[in-house]
Amino acid sequence: MVRLPLTPADVERGRRLGALLRDARGERSMLDTALDAGVSPETLRKIESGRVATPAFPTIAAIAVVVGLSLDAVWAEISAAGQGRGATSEREAAQEPLAS
Repeated sequence: MVRLPLTPADVERGRRLGALLRDARGERSMLDTALDAGVSPETLRKIESGRVATPAFPTIAAIAVVVGLSLDAVWAEISAAGQGRGATSEREAAQEPLAS
């Protein structure tokens, strides 16, 4: 498998995603969150720190379910990276479509 180099936009989306998941996790431990999502704690740590800029969709979906985020909210936050803004609320994020 050939891996393409990451663009600055990929890195920014990864940072936004990591911050969103970390914030949504709140006081819940990283270990409990990772185990409940079926991923390793190391994988979750790398995603939350932005070291994995383009994690697999099933991984993000599983973590989002565990921390109570809709995939619409996740998409709105990470797609905002290219637009220079973040979603102001989960309600606003949920109103933005995943695709047009």
